[in-house]
Amino acid sequence: MENHSSVSEFFLRGISDLPEQQHLLYGIFLCMYLVTLTGNVLIILAIASDPHLHTPMYFFLANLSLVDVGLTSCTVTKMLVNVQTRHPTISYTGCLTQMYFFLMFGDLDSFLLAVMAYDRYVAICRPLHYSTVVSPRACVLLLALCWLLTNLVALTHTLLMAWLSFCVVGEIAHFFCDITPVLKLSCSSTRVNELTLFVLGGTVLVVPFLCIVISYIHIVSAILRVRTPGGGGKAFSTCGSHLCVVCVFYGTLFSAYLCPPSVASEEKSIAAAAVYTVVTPMLNPFIYSLRNKDMKGALKRLLGHRSFSF
Repeated sequence: MENHSSVSEFFLRGISDLPEQQHLLYGIFLCMYLVTLTGNVLIILAIASDPHLHTPMYFFLANLSLVDVGLTSCTVTKMLVNVQTRHPTISYTGCLTQMYFFLMFGDLDSFLLAVMAYDRYVAICRPLHYSTVVSPRACVLLLALCWLLTNLVALTHTLLMAWLSFCVVGEIAHFFCDITPVLKLSCSSTRVNELTLFVLGGTVLVVPFLCIVISYIHIVSAILRVRTPGGGGKAFSTCGSHLCVVCVFYGTLFSAYLCPPSVASEEKSIAAAAVYTVVTPMLNPFIYSLRNKDMKGALKRLLGHRSFSF
């Protein structure tokens, strides 16, 4: 594709405009990134090394942890480098590349949360058919479909962005190359991009969210019909961690992208983006490990051995 841009780089505003806050924010985000990386890698290693966790639920959880590492790494690392070098720029090609991976990993988070909700729905509402409906083959196919769809969506947005012209080196009002702040810098018509963002972006956000809501409506309905003492609480406890992650993820995502322009502000968008790209991936390992006895046991066995094999 021909490069229609006449600029070679952009400036990234970062988290704050105040120079005296840069070092403090650098330390905070570096610590959060290291915690996110460590926590999610431990989740992946614990699931891979424990045969008792080789089930569909933990298979999707390991992939969610992998996606969280990718989502945080593709956004935060560049911001940390810019603060450290005091050179807050990103190349035109680097901006498009970062945008592609951010969209892919962000959409994958949404799709995987929906798949995990479906897994819990089958486990609670159709337990006798669980092994056949959520078979290993079905898990691999669902995961492959998620990767395919999210790559197509990310590639569509990135290619449409590559067709735009950027005549002046401008400042992106964000700490990474998000679509909306970059579109504001274009000197050509962005009508097609905005329409595609509305259609595809809305579909990627709303459809998985509706699937999660519908799954939990059936789950709650099935739990209320359970007459065994403590059976309902035990069934719902398996969904508690997932539900916490869903609330944090979609709450910040909707506040960042679905608020009216009169309500949303650049500061609010940056804060919301920092939550779902840094805070949420950092909290996920704690939420799943602290509320899950199997995960806590696997992590204790993993950390209790100096060497382990897969």
